[in-house]
Amino acid sequence: MMAPLQGFVVLTLPALALLLARYFKPVAWVGPVVVCYLAGILLGNLPGLGLQPAVSLSVGEAAVPLAIPLLLFATDMPRWMRLARSTLLSFVLACVAAMVSAALVGLAFASRSDEWWKMAGMLVGVYTGGTANMNAVGLALQVREETFVLLNTADIVVGTAYFLFLVTVAQRLVLLFLPRFTNPAPWSEPQEGDAVQAAFFTRARVRGMGLSLLLAVAICALSAGAAYGVLGRLDVAAALLLITTLSLAASLIRAVRTLPGSAELGDYALLVFCVAFGTLADVRQLQQAGISVFAFCFCVQMLAVVLHFGLAALFRIDADTVLITSTATIFGPAFIGPVARALRNRELLVSGMTTGLMGIALGTYLGLAVSWLLRP
Repeated sequence: MMAPLQGFVVLTLPALALLLARYFKPVAWVGPVVVCYLAGILLGNLPGLGLQPAVSLSVGEAAVPLAIPLLLFATDMPRWMRLARSTLLSFVLACVAAMVSAALVGLAFASRSDEWWKMAGMLVGVYTGGTANMNAVGLALQVREETFVLLNTADIVVGTAYFLFLVTVAQRLVLLFLPRFTNPAPWSEPQEGDAVQAAFFTRARVRGMGLSLLLAVAICALSAGAAYGVLGRLDVAAALLLITTLSLAASLIRAVRTLPGSAELGDYALLVFCVAFGTLADVRQLQQAGISVFAFCFCVQMLAVVLHFGLAALFRIDADTVLITSTATIFGPAFIGPVARALRNRELLVSGMTTGLMGIALGTYLGLAVSWLLRP
């Protein structure tokens, strides 16, 4: 396949996935991320297509640095200081639990993979922040392509099981050892959801997306230039840390923070990454190494959840706050709404969204820190 055509397919497949998710319930249930990964893997393993790995690699490596500022622009840092003590404490405990569990499981799996310390850092990134942090840590540490795909796939499978737990029996179970939330605000269904969806592509939103993209490109270029100027080479880790820092600084400007559509554009960039790196997956390699990576991911997530809940019990944090901060760190802001609805507690929406954005802001720092501490 010619390079321009391959690039066009990788860039446009996420739009098709989002369209299908909107009109077909089975696709919406599976999620656009899974659909994009599967589509990429299918394309990469179809005989006769002749995909060029260099094209997919270039597109994927460009998508993550762009996604980070687009997702962080909406961060309301002043609001962090106004969060309830229990919410902040639960968030910190969730981050500590993720870091400790990744380190312990990584050391236990050290003999099974030469990239165990990199995978530990990537899982810290995703279990404190989100997929963007996971992939940023992986890019910074130059993780092999097959490890990227395996770990992302394992995270999706393990995460789906935990999400089903959160929206079904989690509240009843954790109430056995955690106190009840005091005076929750009852959940009320939105009345104009269809009208909001219909107005997605308004002139203001398209303009906001354009300005967000231009600012994100400028921050990426400035960060890459600064890293090159200081170190004499383009160090990916330094560039990504600069991108994160500058993006958080930009979010302090209200005009930037309120740009409509920036978060959606960031999500789209992540879907492009999913397709691009899916095409690099060799099914034969996935079959050979998959079980070990899935076990690694499962152990890290389950131990992180158990540690978080145990620490929360010691500090007597209420059940709803623990569950919503667990959702914020492991899944990110996009999953706060469904879990808050399952908990029947509207009051958790703001704190959940804010801690989710906090996790995205900190995830790359924490993931790289753990990897560098564990590095043999």
